[in-house]
Amino acid sequence: MHAERILQHLKKHGQLADWEIASAMDITLTNVRDCLTKLSAKGDVSQCTVTRFLDGEPVEGMLCRIAGTIPPKAPGRKPNA
Repeated sequence: MHAERILQHLKKHGQLADWEIASAMDITLTNVRDCLTKLSAKGDVSQCTVTRFLDGEPVEGMLCRIAGTIPPKAPGRKPNA
């Protein structure tokens, strides 16, 4: 089943866009989006809609991560509070 494989892939690689998952796992984008929607409904995955610009063209998709995880802080200097 694709949903379990996608969940394991997200656990290993962290926050990813749906097209990145589809490309890495050799699954159609439609199947990935269906699985992510089901995983999100179950509460296993957090997702949001994003627009990224690749070569100047807007690409719409879903950004996903395992529910309850927080991405690490970006490296570099932080503003003083």
